[in-house]
Amino acid sequence: MSKRPVLALTMGDPVGVGPEVIVKALNNPTIYEQSKPFVTGDTTVIQKALNITGLSPMLREIKDISEAKFNYGTIDILNLNKISRPLPWGKVSGIAGDAAFSYLKKAIELANSQQVDGIVTAPLNKESLHKGGHIYPGHTEILAQLTQTDDYAMMLTTPQLKVIHVTTHIGLIDAVETINPERVLKVIQLGHETMVNYGIEKPNIAICGINPHAGENGLFGQGEEDSKLMPAIVKARQEGITVSDPLPSDTLFYRAVRGDFDIVVAMYHDQGHIPVKVLGLEDGVNITVGLPIIRTSVDHGTAFDIAGQNIAQPQSMENAIYEAIKLTN
Repeated sequence: MSKRPVLALTMGDPVGVGPEVIVKALNNPTIYEQSKPFVTGDTTVIQKALNITGLSPMLREIKDISEAKFNYGTIDILNLNKISRPLPWGKVSGIAGDAAFSYLKKAIELANSQQVDGIVTAPLNKESLHKGGHIYPGHTEILAQLTQTDDYAMMLTTPQLKVIHVTTHIGLIDAVETINPERVLKVIQLGHETMVNYGIEKPNIAICGINPHAGENGLFGQGEEDSKLMPAIVKARQEGITVSDPLPSDTLFYRAVRGDFDIVVAMYHDQGHIPVKVLGLEDGVNITVGLPIIRTSVDHGTAFDIAGQNIAQPQSMENAIYEAIKLTN
């Protein structure tokens, strides 16, 4: 490892499982051996999470990154004081949604000014976010706006599978309408670039069809594979990118897990998310590619149904931290 990157861990929704998975992940000494993590959040909430987990590291409030010690056994926290009164675990709240936005915004500001090497996000709740006055579909769109990024994509990764998405947080009918050759080409390029950054010189990219059986030569759909996907595939090949024709997604993901492809381009949210999450929520990591900063995230939600019960597992948070370390180096 060439260095220990400084990583801002955003606390996410303060009444979800984010605080719990953060303190559990930071109980892993290997995290500190390989990185310099700190939390953007609220000290009172992190203490509350420690109380339910029975963990007992010291909490150390900092006002500036330069004050952080990054020592195992102590959690450095940039305390934003957004929670002025105790909130019940697992309840939709505009106060919590506004707080989650503030934790993320602060981390993005630090990354934009190169005070941190990357950010790792705990989950936020979209309903709470909206109640708090921040009308975004999710993390990805906030990150894009606050980094002034136009071309970006969501990538999910597990040890067996990597998937990058053409569309994400929009309805299925809208997604099909939105897909166009320009966007598909951009996502292919982002996927290729990301795999090269992972050290794969000539990545092999698979393209999901939009329709069942990838249209079955026009039998299903209205020719979307030919009109929306093939022009992008042809241009990508002209750029020297190795990319498949549109393939039926029901068998494509099996082949990708088997090792036939390095990354899969999914056309819409559930097409890419379901196979990743079937492989295991604990192992999944969400990465926003195309940003000028490094951002990784857990691949699960706020899990309000189990928040505050010491049930949430930290593996996805740990993996997101390790992925951020890998990308920074």
